[in-house]
Formats: sequence, C-alpha cells, structure tokens
Amino acid sequence: MNQVLTLTLLFLFPIQSGAQIAAPKAQTQASEELKTLTKQLGDGVNDKPGIKLAVLEFAYTSGKVSDGPVIVQERLTTLLAQNKKLTIIERNLLKKVLGELNLQASGAIDEETTRKLGKLLGADAVVTGTLNDTKDGETEVNARVVDTETGKILTAAGASVRKTWQDTTAVTQTGKNYDGKPLVQLAILLDTSNSMDGLINQARNQVWKIVNELNASEKSGSAPVIEVAVYEYGNSGLAAEKGWIRQVLPFTRNLDKVAEELFSLKTNGGEEYCGQVIKDAVQELAWSKKDDAYKAIFIAGNEPFTQGATDFQQAVALAKAKGIFVNTIFCGRRQEGMATQWLAAAQLSEGEYTNIDQSAPVAAISAPQDDQIALLSSKLNTTYIAYGSKGKAELNRKEALESNVAASGGAGILSERAAFKASAPAAMADYESSWDIITAVESGAMKRSEIKKEQLPEELRKMDKAQLDKHIDSKLAERKKIKSDIIRLQEQRKSYIAKQEKTRSGAPVTLDKAIIDAVHKQAVTKGYKFSR
Repeated sequence: MNQVLTLTLLFLFPIQSGAQIAAPKAQTQASEELKTLTKQLGDGVNDKPGIKLAVLEFAYTSGKVSDGPVIVQERLTTLLAQNKKLTIIERNLLKKVLGELNLQASGAIDEETTRKLGKLLGADAVVTGTLNDTKDGETEVNARVVDTETGKILTAAGASVRKTWQDTTAVTQTGKNYDGKPLVQLAILLDTSNSMDGLINQARNQVWKIVNELNASEKSGSAPVIEVAVYEYGNSGLAAEKGWIRQVLPFTRNLDKVAEELFSLKTNGGEEYCGQVIKDAVQELAWSKKDDAYKAIFIAGNEPFTQGATDFQQAVALAKAKGIFVNTIFCGRRQEGMATQWLAAAQLSEGEYTNIDQSAPVAAISAPQDDQIALLSSKLNTTYIAYGSKGKAELNRKEALESNVAASGGAGILSERAAFKASAPAAMADYESSWDIITAVESGAMKRSEIKKEQLPEELRKMDKAQLDKHIDSKLAERKKIKSDIIRLQEQRKSYIAKQEKTRSGAPVTLDKAIIDAVHKQAVTKGYKFSR
C-alpha cells in the first residue's frame, strides 16, 4: 500500500543583498496587566537572588485547545528574563526534560513531578498557572511560582488580560490512516526578494535529493506518497494588500509541477513578513486532522523574524495547535539568526533552527555511475506514449523541465532527477496515467480495451490490436528494465558519495541538509523509518 507524504516547506529570503539587519520589533504584545503580574512574581522571590525558573505552558481550566497556553508562556518567559535577578531555564532543555518525563508543557503537575523537574533541570522553582476566559475578549491568568524541592508556592499573582490569540475549534481526528494511507505534509514558502537567488537555485537543484530521501522512507512497510505546497513571498511584484504573498501551488502530488514552478520564480525587492506567511500557510492549506500525520513548515531567510503586523508567536502557536512543526533556516551567521528571533520561532513549535550559506553553490560530487544513469534517463523518456490532446502538451512540459534541470546543474543533479523518475511514488503515476498510455496500463488506470485509437499518436493508429499490444508490451518491458538499472546504479552512487562525504571537511551547509536533517528527527516521531 502506498503512503501519503506531504511536507510543507517555507523558504523566506531577504530583500536586498548586503542589507543591514533591522532592530527586531516588539513581538510579545504583552499588556500592562501581564507586565504587572510578572513584576509581582519577581517581587515575590526577591529574597532568592539568582533563583532559576522554568516557565511552563498555562493550560486552560476547561482543557480546550488554544494558542493561548503557548503565547502566555512565551510572553511571561520574555518578561521574566528582563529581570536580571532571575535565571530562566533555556527552552530546549525544558522541552527535552518534559519529553523524558513523558509530560506536556502544561502546568498541571503534581508535587513529585515538580521535584523531578527541579532535579533534571537544575531549577529552583517552576512558573505554572492556568487560563480562564471570563468574557468576550478577556482571559483570567492565574500564575504561581512553586518551589521544586518542597512543592510550596513561593508567590502567586493574577491578572485579567486582553485575549490576542485564537482557539482551535476543529476536533482532531485520531487514527493511523488517512484514506488508508499515512500522511506527511510539506509546504515550501519561498521569499523571492532580490538577494535570495542563491537560495532559490538551491531549492531548484536540490528538490530531487530531498524528495528521494523522503521517498526512501517507509511506514508500516510502505513507501510514502509525497505532497508539496509552494508559496512565494517578499516580492515587490506581488499584491501589497496581501502582504506580498502568493500561493503558487496548493498541496499537490505532481512533483514535476513543483519543480516547474520553482524554475519559473523570479526575484524582486520587497517586504518579508514571516508571521503572516506562516499564518497564511497554516490557514489556507488543507492540513490533515489526523494525529499521526507528519506536518512541517520550513522557513528560510535573513531578515528579522519580527517584521510585519502579524505576531510571529501567534502564527507559530497556530501551527503548533494543528500539530505542524515550524522549522526555521537562517541564511547567515548562527548568532545573528538567534538574535533576530529565528531560533525563538522554531522553539515555539518544537521545530529545528539551522543556519546555512545560501550563496554557496550546490555541492556536486561526481560519481562513476552518473554518466550511465544519464544515458538510462534519456532512454526512459522514450518509453512514454502521449495519449490525447493533453498527452503531447504534457510530454513537451516534461522535456522542457528536464532541459532546465540539465542547464542548471551538473551530473549529480541529473542523477537525482533520474532516481526520482525510476522510483517515483504512486501519486506521480496517477498524474502520468492521465496522458501516457504506458503509465496508464502499467498502473492499471486503463485497460487496453479502453484505448481509443483516435487518441494515439499518428504512427500508432495504423496498428491493429495485436501489433499495438506487442508495442505496448515492448515499452513496458523496456521501462521496467531501465528503472531497475537506474535504481541499482543509484544505490551504488549513494554508497560512493557517502564515502566521499566522510573525507570532506568544512563544506558549507546548504538547504538540502537543513531540510533532510530536520525531517529525519521529526518524521520518526510519526512512525517513519529511514534507511540511514
């Protein structure tokens, strides 16, 4: 049985080459009431200078699903960190320990668990609390600082604050199947502003390597079907009233179409709104409600994450509420990305933060198998038989795409493209069977008796049934042999490249590694297995 692998990648690229980093705008939108609450908590532990605190999520007393718990946690963490007498536990360590204790980040913990948290975190106390909506637009926040050794409440405070977050009204469906197929969703959001030509080029040339890595995974013994969505943003040629954001493609299983659109993108100066593009992707795309689906967003860029009117914390919290990982990829120095909130955004949804060199050329390791794979790829193209008026147009599009791939990259990229063609997921067969007779017969989408001669190429219309069957059988056998040979050579090629990479040092991190490493860490939590 095939599986659905749908991923969501967001790539954000900066406006101008060499642009100065703007100072981050205030993103917490903390109310005066919340600031007062935080001061009261700090004053309550003034007699314990240097006290180490771990701030947990503030759960709703009703148990409802909302962005609020994470947002209040983040705003209190930011405000408490401004008090130089306090030491706040780093979020990654908190997340790791909560995972070890098999706990959510909610504050609903007993005295024994509080002691365990204190011991593992090295925390003197935890900041915990609850939320309760009192009327439209307002939420009651009740906070307390609990000693991890004794379980005693050291101080407490409450406040009624304006509600600036969204509740999740959709009911999450449970179960292990999505129409009988496990699901991973990937959305690619590309900032097409002036200085990101290098990153877009990496996306174009590395898409097949990324897809092949995903296609090689398995869950419950089956290979995945891959769906990808694409957004473009940060381009002055887009509509200002929409935040310079455009949905290029909704979720699709036609990965040729994805590659085709990547080659069509052009850069232009603009404004990059990280929060808004994340929010648009979360709200507009058809995300699965299944609890075992792997859903991920990847954002790449080099401008402060705080630009635009949409609070990035609320946008990321909205993604987290739907079970979507938000992974951030900063194009520049690691510390600079951390200072401009790229790390903070990833941490909000338990995603990965990576910095890459977007100007680095795509790493190309030539392998002995490349030339033979390229020859087989050309032969594979001769096994297609265009069917109907759509067939010729689609075949021309495929040839144009392969021409673009050949012109933009080296032999290694052509090999990755060939490997995808040889082992493409079943969803691609659904697309190709609509215009190629060989794929239609091979996949069972069409019976030979259903073939209409008038829809065939001119040279095949003259054949009788026996001749046509023989011709189709010949193409099927040829295709099977070619695919088998490509897959065999690709395995040899991967082994060769893996050995070569071990001897290389200092190679720049590029987009493919950032995405593949994050996927490996996250998809396994949903039951996917990878060969390496």
